[in-house]
Amino acid sequence: MPTVLKDLKYADSHEWVKVDGNSATVGITDHAQDHLGDVVYVELPEIGATVKQGEGFGAVESVKATSDVNSPVSGKVVDVNEELSSSPALVNSSPYKKGWIIKVELSDNGELNNLMDSDQYSKFCEEEDSNH
Repeated sequence: MPTVLKDLKYADSHEWVKVDGNSATVGITDHAQDHLGDVVYVELPEIGATVKQGEGFGAVESVKATSDVNSPVSGKVVDVNEELSSSPALVNSSPYKKGWIIKVELSDNGELNNLMDSDQYSKFCEEEDSNH
């Protein structure tokens, strides 16, 4: 079973968000990296770019496929994980820690209510996997 962390919120497109006040760190989940396989390239947005909840801001390319990464929150990109340019495999080895993708200054905290908690996300993944 892929790891699902308790203190994070999850989108149905398999991104996680860790909220700290007005700032949110975003990455892809263990479940997502597991399905993608070995990540060879991560497309990062520019710092200062605007992201919208549910809309794509970048991509993760693996040996098997390229997958868009959607933002689970709306706001402004204040930081990107430059380390992924040289070490994209961090997304595989440490999806929730070293493999984070962007940090966002939130424009609407209320949007967090649209996301799943860890229990809901675990169920969602189980249902999705059983349908494949």
